[in-house]
This record gives sequence, structure tokens and C-alpha cells, in this order.
Amino acid sequence: MAEMTVTPWEVVGEIDYEKLTQQFGTQLITAALRERLKRPHAMLRRGLYYSHRDLGKFLDAADKKQRISIVTGRGPSGKMHIGHTIPLLIAKYFQDEYDCEVFIPVSEDEKYYVKPDLSYEQAEKYAQDNILDIIALGFDPKKTKIHRDFQYTTIYKYAAKIAKHMTYSTAKAAFGLTPSHNLGWTFYPAMQSAHIYLPQFLHGPHMTLVPIGIDQDPFMRVLRDVADHPEIKLMKPGAVHSKFMPALKGPGTKMSASDPDSAIWLSDGPKDVERKVKRYAFSGGRDTIEEHRRLGGNPDIDVSYQWLTIFEEDDKKLKKIYDDYKSGKLLSGELKGMLIDKINVFLAEHQKRRVKAGKQVEKFLLK
Repeated sequence: MAEMTVTPWEVVGEIDYEKLTQQFGTQLITAALRERLKRPHAMLRRGLYYSHRDLGKFLDAADKKQRISIVTGRGPSGKMHIGHTIPLLIAKYFQDEYDCEVFIPVSEDEKYYVKPDLSYEQAEKYAQDNILDIIALGFDPKKTKIHRDFQYTTIYKYAAKIAKHMTYSTAKAAFGLTPSHNLGWTFYPAMQSAHIYLPQFLHGPHMTLVPIGIDQDPFMRVLRDVADHPEIKLMKPGAVHSKFMPALKGPGTKMSASDPDSAIWLSDGPKDVERKVKRYAFSGGRDTIEEHRRLGGNPDIDVSYQWLTIFEEDDKKLKKIYDDYKSGKLLSGELKGMLIDKINVFLAEHQKRRVKAGKQVEKFLLK
């Protein structure tokens, strides 16, 4: 097994999440913090979001009815799959429960810099496509601001303020930059920092929370360091970090546009979902039905069960699925059938809303 490497652009090896919190200097989300959340989303209740920076301060501000905001984002290097919705769904949860603004930068510049085979025109095309999927997730147009870096050029002046006070050595240490990285890639940490501070640049200092994968935390480390600078004087934003959603094909694989069967894409139809889950979803079941009935399956490694922890809202039902599968009462094929049904319901609704999203884009875009 390869040694664990986690950066915003590369994840390699078996992930030790507790070790990452120590390495990055984040905190585990405690039961006490979860209890403070309003009707916590399943991904928060069940530990997919497991680590944080200053979540308590964000909840303090919310309790005091102070201005709060959420920032998440999308790097458009292709069409979106289900894994890409994880931070967006949590952002929507906070918008719904805390009645706050959500800012969603679409950073086609980052993907253009870091993907050697991605053209400028492709990056723009994917940005337009991804925005439709983002809107289709059900964000409130009155409280959601989407912007594209290639269009919302106002972001540059904020990135410039941050770049002046962020040293190259800091960025190099946080992101592993080398002389072979292009200048755009090297400057991008300042742009990402500007994304996260944008609500405060626009509305003044207030508590902002950023739902991200744990691999994106290096951005949080470097941008929080500049908050106190006299020219910036903003509040250090908080974050909630997710674990990685397991790839459809299980350990040692990842969701990738180069392998259409590696993930469930938001454009997939019911037959695509059924075929992929039945054929490719990594199973924790036994080799034969008889053996499975006798020894039971392993839901902790079964991709269908892991995905159900995201899509099955009912805690009691999920617990029964876990127990029945582990005891052998529930077969692998039956578990896959449950996931297929859940995903197809989700995608059918999403795709209906996506058709309507094209007429709504202007309501969401920051000018």
C-alpha cells in the first residue's frame, strides 16, 4: 500500500483520518457539537463530516442571530458525479436550517492550470454545465451567489490583497509547489483564499463556514494566517471536513471521468445506475448465498451500504439494514437493489430540476 499523501490535487494511499486531523491541526466533531446543530444532516449525524475548524464559533454566531455565511465550490474539470454533491448538499443544509447566504465559486481557472489536457474552452464549457447541476440541487436563488473566476473578475482585487501578505514559502510548504508548477497554479492559493473571504469582503467581518473534503484543508491553513493583517482585518473562517466518499469499485479505485463506470454521474439514467451498481459496486458479501446466510456480510466495507449512509435519511431503517446484512438475513443483491432505488429517486428529481435550471442561471450569478 502506498504511503498516505493528501493534498488538494492528489490523494494516495490508505487514509488515516485521525492522523490527518493531527497533521493538519483540525479538531474532531464531537457529539456535543453535533447536538448543537439544528436537525443535523445525515452526513453530519453519521460522521461522514468528521473534522472541523471553529464550528463552535459559527454556531455561537448563529445562536446570537449574527450574520453568518457558507462558502463551498466546484472545480469544473468534467461532468459532475454523485461524490461532487457532498459539500454542496451540506451547504444547502446550512442554508435551509440557518437561513444564511451560500457563496459558490466555480473555479475553472484552477482546473485549467492543473489539468494539462484541459483547454480554456473546455474549462468554460464544464463550468456552464456544472452550474446547472449546482442550481438543480435546490439552492435558494435569493440567498445563493455563484460566480465563475473567468467572468467575475472582481475576485482578482481581493486575491491581490491576500497574495501580497502570503509568502511563496508558505504556499510552497502547504501545497508542495515546485519550480515545475506553472505560475497560474502557484497563484491559485490566493484566488481560493479570496473565494472564502468573499462574503466578508462584500458584507464586512462575520463568521463563515466552509464545507470541504479534508484534502482541501491546506487552503484553510494558509488563508486563516492572513485574517489578522491590518490591511485585511477579517474573521478567520471555519470549516467542516468530510471523509472521502468510497469509489463505486471499492478500495484502490477512484471516481474518474476517464472511467465512466467508476461513479454514478448526475446524468445517468435508471438503467445506467442499475447496471453499474449490480456489476461494479464493491460488495462486503460472501461468495455464496449459503455462506452469506451462515456468516453474514461486512457492511463496513460494502460500497452499497456506505452510499446508503448518505441517501437513506431514516436512522432506524439504516440500522436495520446494517444488522440484517451483518447477520446474513439481507443478501448483497438485495442491498444493491435498495441503493439503486434510492439513487434513481434522487437522480430523477435532480434531472427534472436541471431542465429548469437553465432559465434560472442569471438569478444566481454574481455580476
